Amino acid sequence: MGVFDASDVYRIAMRIEENGVNFYRFAAQLVKEEEAKKQFEWLAGEEEKHKASFSDMLSKIESHDPPEGYPEEYAAYLHDYADNNLIFTKEVMDAEMAKITDTASAIDFAIRRELDSIVYYHEIKEFINKTQQGAIDGIINEERRHFQILSKLKKDLC
Repeated sequence: MGVFDASDVYRIAMRIEENGVNFYRFAAQLVKEEEAKKQFEWLAGEEEKHKASFSDMLSKIESHDPPEGYPEEYAAYLHDYADNNLIFTKEVMDAEMAKITDTASAIDFAIRRELDSIVYYHEIKEFINKTQQGAIDGIINEERRHFQILSKLKKDLC
């Protein structure tokens, strides 16, 4: 096992999805093309569903004490880890969103984040119970579908 137990993995995944929802809502407001706007709004809803799925998975496992003796510091560490080292980090979001001025740049950013999500979710499977790995595979497949949708949108609009 690693530094995180399954509950940690799910909490981080929920944070990733929450950040994804925020990005897609931002992108939906930014773009002018109706098709892009509709797709970004749909993707925000999909990420909300993923967050709910991870929340449901989290509710079905026993939470373990953090490896360190300081639960508050550990919780803060996990929050910072998710915000600063993963997929939709605050710094990346701020820097990248400043560069997002049109549909093409929004789609490119979204494509990169979907690919990053696929890699992360694939990697976390080893940290969770085998009975829940199928649900993670389902989310990975949905993220792949998001990538395909974004790739087609880019071809159609850009």
